[in-house]
Amino acid sequence: MSSHLGTGAEPTPATPSGSEGNCTADGTSADPDSGGRLGSVFWTSLGISAVFVAWAVFFTGNLNKVTNTSLNWVTATFGWSYLVITLAILVFLVFLAFSPAGDIRLGKDSDRPEFSTLTWFAMILSAVMGIGLVSYGVAEPISHLATPPHGLAEPNTPAAAVRALQYSYFDWGLQAWAIFAVFGLAIAYSTHRKGRRTLVSQLFVPLLGDRVNGPIGKTIDVLAVFATLFGTTTSLGLGALQVNNGLGRLWGMPVNNVSQVLIIAAVTSVFTLSAVSGVSKGIKFLSQGSTLLAIALFVFMLIVGPAVFIANLYIESVGQWATDFFRMSLQGTAFGGLEWMQWWTYFMMAWWVSWGAFVGVFLARISRGRTIRGFIMGVLVVPSVVFFTWFTVFGGTAIHVDMFEGGDIAKQTAADINSAFFATLDHFPLAGLTSVIAIILVVMFFVSGADANTYVLSMMTSDGSLTPRRPVLILWGVLTGVTAVVLMLAGGLNALQNTVIVTSLPFLVIIAGLAVSFWKELNTDRKEKTGVTL
Repeated sequence: MSSHLGTGAEPTPATPSGSEGNCTADGTSADPDSGGRLGSVFWTSLGISAVFVAWAVFFTGNLNKVTNTSLNWVTATFGWSYLVITLAILVFLVFLAFSPAGDIRLGKDSDRPEFSTLTWFAMILSAVMGIGLVSYGVAEPISHLATPPHGLAEPNTPAAAVRALQYSYFDWGLQAWAIFAVFGLAIAYSTHRKGRRTLVSQLFVPLLGDRVNGPIGKTIDVLAVFATLFGTTTSLGLGALQVNNGLGRLWGMPVNNVSQVLIIAAVTSVFTLSAVSGVSKGIKFLSQGSTLLAIALFVFMLIVGPAVFIANLYIESVGQWATDFFRMSLQGTAFGGLEWMQWWTYFMMAWWVSWGAFVGVFLARISRGRTIRGFIMGVLVVPSVVFFTWFTVFGGTAIHVDMFEGGDIAKQTAADINSAFFATLDHFPLAGLTSVIAIILVVMFFVSGADANTYVLSMMTSDGSLTPRRPVLILWGVLTGVTAVVLMLAGGLNALQNTVIVTSLPFLVIIAGLAVSFWKELNTDRKEKTGVTL
């Protein structure tokens, strides 16, 4: 995945990474540089990150208390905003796709896509199709089977099975990809068509003008750094838990903090070295290899699993999801259910928000020359269908095992959510081999995803430079690993989830703002060209 960030999809030469002193009023940099200027965004982000790490190390109890209190306040007071804003962005994108703006190209009018449509789809899926699919592909559906969302069904019943997949589709479907799509669209338009630097603050030029180069813009960029940092550390933590659980099942590795810290340290060393060396072929191999392994595991489960049951469950669950889509999209906690929403929907939405900048940059870099309509439809529809299918095959298989074969996957998942995927594989032939493949998959996604995130963090703190300095890459790679370790030691998965929800809220507001800014710029450009607005 990260190979496409550094090679093969470069923006126009007018998208350099200049310094503050060389910026024009619209945010375009006058002179490219080779490493980027380390200004206030870098030092502020580094300083606050260091304070956070010290807080987690020396005042762990206080950190947990503050994050728990903040989590309850944020979700109880503003939890609805995750639902409303993500739905509004989705509606905005659908409207945009079918409006006259849908014909606008992300780049010059003469530009055409660099990658074929099939290759482009494969690259999109590689951006996010990773640790989460192994972590939650079974865990979420089987958990919902045992504890149906919002009490909509009796546990362990056919109705609960349908609800389980319905809500899994919701958490991993259109809203998630709408966040990525609006970010990718805004960045692609800003860099490829307007020639601005690859910074989140530059997306607000239509609203803020030259003020994006001042304190307001720097604040936006710092918030983008922190959202990305904690989104990455959450993925690293989940990956370490998955690898540790798999190795424990296969070879008796102790499932404890020591093992998880060692796993994070080892993988951090690998992805930091990868980011510094710029070995694009190696990371490209990881991305392609992980995709092939995921397909192989998927086909294997489809063959050995209850294929007819899965097909029927898929159809019924998609129907239920489509029927209840708007109700699910706006179902809050007025009458309870806050804890469930914190553990599932609010956490998932916050996780997508925190990944917005990284995935947005990735999508922008591979989508130059595509029309706005083609971009939106491709990013929203294809990944959602793939995710739905993955969850149905693996989650539906686990549901069948528990409901009709006397399995206890839900029980094992309740005891340790990271055991769900491996517990399912244990019920089928070649369990040892498929478990090894699952572990390799997690590690490959682990490395390629963290490598790309390290690059994006370095780029955002180097004034948008496309070639951040090696010391900066090393620093953010190490800091990402250290942050993941201290959060794991502070409270494991709960600490990771709490932190990503709390830190993502300000960035959710920024995403809403950039959608407004993007709409304003599209209207202005169309009025200048045709004399009418959208």
